[in-house]
Amino acid sequence: MFYALSWFFVFALLALWSLAAWALHAVAVWTVSNAGALTEAASGASTIALPDWLAPWVPAEVAPWASPILGGLAPFIDSLLQAAPALAGGLTVATWVIWAIGSVLLVLLGAGLHLLIALLRRREASPNAGSSFAAG
Repeated sequence: MFYALSWFFVFALLALWSLAAWALHAVAVWTVSNAGALTEAASGASTIALPDWLAPWVPAEVAPWASPILGGLAPFIDSLLQAAPALAGGLTVATWVIWAIGSVLLVLLGAGLHLLIALLRRREASPNAGSSFAAG
């Protein structure tokens, strides 16, 4: 009975692990595939100004050079967003590798639980066998 419960627990965890891997892969591939559409948003980085609520916390020397740095980052961000859809294939491979490692660990957990139950049952049965042997 305990064997069946432990393996049911392991298979339930494996199903949840597979569902989580599938869902996160789907969201990640969708995000990476649509990242190229965000290139227009990155070009507006040069117009970003320091918020009024943050101004008292930032030293006066930092504010003048923050805007040019952000403006210089815009082409770099655009190139990253243009290259992002090509990463979707690599993301699929990474997801499968991570899923496989997690699945192997879950099966090892099941084998460990199986062994633990066997050891506990053997320990439970051995004092009775030892006492009847000593009494005989």
